[in-house]
Amino acid sequence: MPDDNVQDLRVAGMFKALQPRRCGGLETDLHEFIDAVAALATGCGASAWVTAVTGAHHWLIGLFERQAQDDVFAANPDALISAVVSSRGKARRTHGGYILNGFWPFCSGSTAADWVMLGGIVQDDDGQPIDEGEFLIPIAELEVKDDWNVASLKATGSNSVVAREVFVPAHRFLSMPRAIEGSNPGMAIHEGSLYHSGVIPVLAIALGPTALGLAEGALADFKARLPGKQVIYTRHEIQMEMPVTHVMVADAATRINAARSILHQAARNIERYAEARELMPLDQRAQVRMDTAYASRLCLEAVQMLYLSSGGSAVALGNPVQRAWLDLHAINLHGLNCLDTAREMYGRIVLGLPQNTDLI
Repeated sequence: MPDDNVQDLRVAGMFKALQPRRCGGLETDLHEFIDAVAALATGCGASAWVTAVTGAHHWLIGLFERQAQDDVFAANPDALISAVVSSRGKARRTHGGYILNGFWPFCSGSTAADWVMLGGIVQDDDGQPIDEGEFLIPIAELEVKDDWNVASLKATGSNSVVAREVFVPAHRFLSMPRAIEGSNPGMAIHEGSLYHSGVIPVLAIALGPTALGLAEGALADFKARLPGKQVIYTRHEIQMEMPVTHVMVADAATRINAARSILHQAARNIERYAEARELMPLDQRAQVRMDTAYASRLCLEAVQMLYLSSGGSAVALGNPVQRAWLDLHAINLHGLNCLDTAREMYGRIVLGLPQNTDLI
C-alpha cells in the first residue's frame, strides 16, 4: 500500500477505530467500524483490508497487560500493529519471558507496521505444549520477507515474517485459551465494554466489512456502466432493458443487503454480552464466526454474478468489478473466514457434538 494511503488513513483515524481510548484510540463501536471499513472498500479493497485487520489488532492489544499497551502506544499513539494470530511459532520459557522462533506468512500490513503480534505455542523442556497465544514484538526484531506476489489484495503487503531466537518479555504475551474463555488483563484496565467482547467473534467480524464494501462498490460500478450498453451477438439489445439483467441485479443486490444485515446482527450479538460483562456462550460465538464467513460468501456470489454479466471488458486489470471479484476470493480463502471450515465448526455445535477447534 502506498505511503500516501497509509498517511491519509492515519490522519483520518481509521487505524484507531478499535484502539483503546487510554492508548490514544477512538474506541468506537463495531457498527461504526463495519460501516467505515465497508465505505473504504468501495474504493480500495487493499486499503480497507489493512485498515480492518489493523483495527482488530489494535483491539486485541487492549487485552494485553498495561505495560505491553504502553510499550506500543505511550511514545507513539499512531503506532501500527500487524499480526498473524494462528499459532505457527514455537516458544520456550526463559528468565523474564520467552524465546520465540517461527515463520508466519500472510502478515497483512507488514510494510507499514511498527509492531507485530505473532501466534505461537509455548513448549516445556520436553517440547510438549503448555500454552499458546500472541507474542508482541517490535518489527525491527523480525525479518520481513518480500514474498507477497499474488493475484488478489496485492497492495496489502501481506509478507511473511521470521523470528529467530527473539526474546519476548512476559508482559508481551497474551494466553489465547484464557482470553477466549473470558480472562484477560485488559478487562481490568478499560472502562468500556468493547474489551469484554468475545475474542474470536471480534477477530472474525473484522474480516467481513471489506467483503461488504467490495460488493457494494462493484454493484455501483456495474450500474454506472450499464446505461446504453449493448449486448453483442444479439440484435443490439440494450442490457439494462433485458429481463435477465433485472433478475441478476436483484439477486446480487439482495445478497449484498443480506450480508450487511448479517454483519450488523453479529455485531449486536457481540455487544449484547460485552455490555452485560458476560462471557459469550459457545453457541453464540460459533454463530458469529459462521455468520461472518457466510456474509463474505454472499458478497462473493453477488460479485460473481456482476462479473459474468460485465462483458469482455471485465478482463481488463483496471476493471473495478474484476478487482472486487479477485479480492473477494482472497477474503473467502482466509482461514478464519473459510465457509466450509465454518460450516463444519458450527454444524457440530448446533448438533451438540464436541467442538473441533478451540478458536471459537
